[in-house]
Amino acid sequence: MADWGRVPNSGAVDEMLDAENKRLAENLSSKVTRLKSLALDIDKETDDHINYLDNMDSDFLSVTGLLNGSVKRFTGMARSGRDNRKLLCYVSVGLVVLFFLLYVFVSRNST
Repeated sequence: MADWGRVPNSGAVDEMLDAENKRLAENLSSKVTRLKSLALDIDKETDDHINYLDNMDSDFLSVTGLLNGSVKRFTGMARSGRDNRKLLCYVSVGLVVLFFLLYVFVSRNST
């Protein structure tokens, strides 16, 4: 009795399909492994950035404290007598001139 539903060499077709399935499964496995590695790298990078930002936050707080102290001292100096105001003016003009000279010196050396 003939089996009309079966294709001749169906064993070969089954083997070919199994081989294709195995190849696709290995391909998918390698892609999943690569994605897992990328996810772990992203997680590590995120943790590094969070630590960096936390450190920046504490640095900014310390700089803010220093600036507040400097502003208080500057304000106290400006509110005191006339001699301190002259000295403050001379120091301010001197700093502006110093920064201008440094700017000119650096710009000429870089060209």
